[in-house]
Amino acid sequence: MTRGHKRPRAKSVKASFLTLKVGKEAFTDLSPAERGLRRDHAEHVVQVTADGGEVTRFELADPQFVDFDQASGAIAATRHLLDLGHETVWHVAGPPESYAAERRRKSWQQTLEEDGREVPPPLIGDWSSRAGYEYGVQLAGDPEVTAVFAANDQMALGLLRALHEKGRSVPRDVSVVGFDDMDEAAHLWPPLTTVRQSFDEVGKRAVAALLAEITDAGTAGAISVPTEPVVRSSTAAPGPQ
Repeated sequence: MTRGHKRPRAKSVKASFLTLKVGKEAFTDLSPAERGLRRDHAEHVVQVTADGGEVTRFELADPQFVDFDQASGAIAATRHLLDLGHETVWHVAGPPESYAAERRRKSWQQTLEEDGREVPPPLIGDWSSRAGYEYGVQLAGDPEVTAVFAANDQMALGLLRALHEKGRSVPRDVSVVGFDDMDEAAHLWPPLTTVRQSFDEVGKRAVAALLAEITDAGTAGAISVPTEPVVRSSTAAPGPQ
């Protein structure tokens, strides 16, 4: 959604824009003229990301971002599995060009290192259930794999299917955690343990940031929206090997 179609007058009209992205879908449709206006007034752009920064990038004087606390969510997911008694946690990561994926991957790795655990090589996916399925087939063949943290629920969905097809019971043989808490997560089998992101809260904070920017009451920098671990039935203490 875009506001500010009138031609700006120097020092009298401030152009302010809000870009909200959910996953890879952008709720914005800028004309070429609007894109130019956005570049000319980049210091008044509020960027809002739901997947960690996959937005059109400009040289911003004082950028303001609204984003989920990716790090704490990934730490909580990894910590949950370690606290259940798993020796280590495998990770199906998102694409490296995604800020969200990298924050989750680095936080997963940091949590394992700080706890003195072995850090398995991350498996780089593309957010799709197909990627989760393909890595699930690979992981199912390794009896040492007892816990997997997938960087989003879609990849966790594919992972669950692969483990089921290969005869690895979830959570008896392998515990699985996702990230996002998509609507279907509670209705998978088993119901998926995940990390919830409140898109409603991001929207509220984004609008508040935009209004503050318009009235010159805003401050530059990142606005971090908390995530929330949601424990369901896809995780448990490791079973007998």
